[in-house]
Amino acid sequence: MPNPLKYNKDYDKLTDEERALFEINKKSISDFVEQSASLSDVNYATRNAHAKTYAVANGKLIINKDIPTELQEFFDKETYDLTIRLSNAHLKISKNKKDIPAYGFAVKIKDEHGNLIANYPLVNFPLFPINSVCTFLKLFTSVNQFYIKKWSSFSLITQIAKVIPSTFTSSFIKNIVRFFNKRNDFILSFDFYSVGVYRLGDYMIKIKVSPKSVDKKFGRKKKVKDAIEYYLTMTDFIADVHVQFCYDLENQPINKLNVEWKNSPYIKIGQLKIENGNILDPASCENELLSFNPYENKIFFQPVGKIQKLREEAYKVSLKTRDKINKLLKYNT
Repeated sequence: MPNPLKYNKDYDKLTDEERALFEINKKSISDFVEQSASLSDVNYATRNAHAKTYAVANGKLIINKDIPTELQEFFDKETYDLTIRLSNAHLKISKNKKDIPAYGFAVKIKDEHGNLIANYPLVNFPLFPINSVCTFLKLFTSVNQFYIKKWSSFSLITQIAKVIPSTFTSSFIKNIVRFFNKRNDFILSFDFYSVGVYRLGDYMIKIKVSPKSVDKKFGRKKKVKDAIEYYLTMTDFIADVHVQFCYDLENQPINKLNVEWKNSPYIKIGQLKIENGNILDPASCENELLSFNPYENKIFFQPVGKIQKLREEAYKVSLKTRDKINKLLKYNT
């Protein structure tokens, strides 16, 4: 394996303007979560993104015996325990039968004692349309304020317009076409991606989970939630887990998330497996309050990049607000 680039904390640094906008955004996150129960017409406070839980399941990560020597120190066990949450990316919980096919596949990796090793929130679209932290924060704040009816739709449309130019890359257009062609496919037939970058010790990687032998037409007449529950009750789910390394910033940029990494082959590190019947109750308090904050990862698995850096406090604000409200709404009933 050629020598990858090493992590540098400068990749994560936010400017004073970005930090100021982030404080405004954090307040909008808290406000949204406080009103989320009424916005989604449910009896608990939801997440600020990926609010709708389709399923929660236990699984295993089975490490390949022939992984490169450089990776063996990070994966020194044959298997690791997983908790997996399947979700929809929308901020609100839709009661419609047909959801927008923007899916989440969040993975929590634990050791044999149940201690957290890493959280990886994966999604079924490999790119992110915004590279500018300021643009992202203004848009995210506008979205939150739009839903809680404090800002007008004009402000939201203005911020969306600023994002559009970032989608005119060959990578983004190619993946939009691919995504459109798969829009009706079964959720568990999609590949899932880290989108952002993560540390692997001193190195930097992206992650891809690729399902094996899943019928893309499975459950088309069912709601997504029902289709997943039926599949995971009757069938083992198996997916290959790959990583890409960053070797040079021109071909594998850290803070340019609207283009695919080039000239970095996928390296298979193992398989993810959910044995049939290992599905959990997604509506239980314990599972609804699950957090997949990647900044809770061990230091050598931490996120990398400016957009990623925003997750740290955003997850904390969202979880703290959800936890406070849900203890009142659910734990005491």
